[in-house]
Order: sequence, then C-alpha cells, then structure tokens
Amino acid sequence: PQWIIPADLLHCVPVDALKRTGLISFHQSRIFSFLDIVTLCRCAQVSKAWNVLALDGSNWQRIDLFNFQTDIEGRVVENISKRCGGFLRQLSLRGCLGVGDSALKTFAQNCRNIEHLNLNGCTKITDSTCYSLSKFCTKLKHLDLTSCVSITNSSLKGLSEGCRNLEHLNLSWCDQITKDGIEALVKGCSGLKALFLRGCTQLEDEALKHIQNHCRELVILNLQSCTQISDEGIVKICRGCHRLQSLCVSGCSNLTDASLTALGLNCPRLKILEAARCSHLTDAGFTLLARNCHELEKMDLEECILITDNTLIQLSVHCPKLQALSLSHCELITDDGILHLSNSTCGHERLQVLELDNCLLITDVTLEHLENCHSLERIELYDCQQVTRAGIKRIRAHLPDVKVHAYFAPVTPPPSVGGSRQRLCRCCIIL
Repeated sequence: PQWIIPADLLHCVPVDALKRTGLISFHQSRIFSFLDIVTLCRCAQVSKAWNVLALDGSNWQRIDLFNFQTDIEGRVVENISKRCGGFLRQLSLRGCLGVGDSALKTFAQNCRNIEHLNLNGCTKITDSTCYSLSKFCTKLKHLDLTSCVSITNSSLKGLSEGCRNLEHLNLSWCDQITKDGIEALVKGCSGLKALFLRGCTQLEDEALKHIQNHCRELVILNLQSCTQISDEGIVKICRGCHRLQSLCVSGCSNLTDASLTALGLNCPRLKILEAARCSHLTDAGFTLLARNCHELEKMDLEECILITDNTLIQLSVHCPKLQALSLSHCELITDDGILHLSNSTCGHERLQVLELDNCLLITDVTLEHLENCHSLERIELYDCQQVTRAGIKRIRAHLPDVKVHAYFAPVTPPPSVGGSRQRLCRCCIIL
C-alpha cells in the first residue's frame, strides 16, 4: 500500500508529556529515532502513543519526500515545518511540483537550523523562496535548485547576503543566471566548495573570473553545456582554484588544449575530468595533463575525436588510479592503445569501467588485452563493428562478473523462394 504523511501531523501531544505519564519509555523513544520516514508513518497509525512517538519532531531531523512527490502539497510542508521546527536538519523535496513559495516561507520561518535543502525540480518556486531562506536559514550549507527555472540573479544576491555558510550550491538549468548573479553570489559565499552550473547558457568567462577571485576552497565545478565558456575562463579557474578535484566541461565546445595545460599546471589534485564533446582537445593537451595530474580516477572523453592511442599511453604511465574511462566515438583509438592501458598499474588494479562505443578500429584483440583487468566491472561496446560474439564470450569466460554491453544487428533474412512480389528492401517481402 502507498503510505502518506499522516494528516494529524500538527495535532500530537508532545512526547515529553507522555513520558511523564509513563506511557512511553526513554528506550521506546530512542528506538523510534532510528526509523525511516515510511516506517515512522506506519507506526503513527498503530496507536495514539505510537502516533505521538513517531511524529515527534526529534525523529524527523532528516526527511526525504521524493517517494511521496505526487502527494506533497504546500500544506504538508508547512505542517512538517511546524512539527519538526528546530530539529530539522535535512529536507529533500525533489520532484515535489506542488510546493511553492508560500509553503517554503513558512518552512524557512520554522526550520531555522536547516543545513541541507533539496528543491530539485520544484518548478513553482521563484526568487521569493530564496529571499525567505536568506532571511531565516542562515545555517544553510547545501542547497539544490536544479531546474528551478524561475530563479534569477536576485536569488543569488539574496543568498549571498543571508546564507554565507553555503558550501554546496546546484543551479543546474537555471538558465536566467548571468555573470552578475555569480558575482553577487561569490562575494558573500566565498566558502563554496561545490558549484553546479550545468545548462546555465548565459554564463561567460567573466563569471569564472569572479569565481576565481573569491572561491579559493572550490573542489567541484560543473560547467556542462555552458557553451559560451572558452579557454580564458577555464584558465582563470585553474589559477584561482588550486584545490579543484572535479571539473565538468562537457559540451563546452570552444575549449582547446590551453584549458588542459592550465589544469595540468595548476590543479594537481584533479580526480575527475568530464570533457565529452570537446572536439578540439588533442593528445598534446592530455599528455601534459596526465604528466601532472596523477590522482585522476574518472575521465569522460566521449567525442574527443582528435585523440589517439598516444593519450592512452600517457594515462597508462602517469595515472595509476584511473577507474573509469569513456572513449566512445574516439574513432582513432585502436587495440594498441587498449594494450597499454590494460598492461598498466591502473589496468591491473583499478580500472572498473571502460566505454568504447563507436570505436570503429577496436577488435576482439582489445577484449583479449582486457582480460588482464581484474577489477573490470563494465565494458561498453555498442557499434564496435569488428567486435564479435565470440570475443565477448571469451572475455566473459575469464572475467565472469564483467558486464559487456554490445549490440549485434539481426541477420538479414535470406531471399524468399516462390511467387512473392518485388521487395522494397532486402528485409521486406510484399505478399
């Protein structure tokens, strides 16, 4: 059955009062503190005593309403905020389309100790919500506003004034944000460690200059599909954010090897680089990167169409911690490049995921090389036309736990015999 938030969330007797009557023991209340939200809702329907115990605010410090998203309206959020009050530390309203500014204003007024708030996909909210958070929720550290498309620069100005403890902010697909909003944000929230700006298509290099000047503690930066960003902006980030460990520039098609050079010379702690569809990057840039960034664990190089086996040779020699590598649509990669990778330290000990979709020069020989990669968990081989079922069968015999994803087109039916009419194509017969 589907369990919903109990309607009487507002109308419970305080637990302390019931403890004084002897109806509830300390041990019972302690046990309830370990229950998840669904179990608490079930327990609340057992008896009055259990209802009080289950709905006590101290048990609701962390709430995730994603599984209830279709049922959650503003009234529920208001009731929860009044019941939980200062106890609530984490709330996820991800996907709760029915929640708007009014409910979140009440929430902000009542839950002033909130530290983590996820509003991903709450498309009704506007700048008004951020004003409320700025005014009442000064302890906020983690805020997710993904796809809150009505958010503008005014929200960022408000957050910078009242939520100066922010460490993690997700503004993905808030496409009204511009460099002016970023400037206002980072001046007040200089302690940001993670900033997600995917799909903020109005951002230019000047926005990254502001981040460089104020966010020295930045560890994670996501600029996916920020199509106006160029090498100039990435160079600024690298020169100002030396602690950077994760950078996503997938879809930033203006970038060249100058960006990789800046990363290599300034960001030695880099662990994750996602550069899919950056088609101007070459072996020269990745060579310098690999020789300086020995902590690399994950790289997405899909559609970096200019790279060759030389990039794999450098990664094999200099990046022993590499665990996941995507080379899909890198059509110059051959079996020789995979040989170097599989014979390296990362190949023997670390490599878990290798994506080779549409690498047309890859053959069954690659699968033979990968038999040395004992940590391998998944291989992607879609549209690798020289890879055969026999080759996949062999690697599965050596690595029985590996998942191999591939596609083989169905065999074309033989020509029909008899009185069928002329066919439109080899696979079709008109009867």
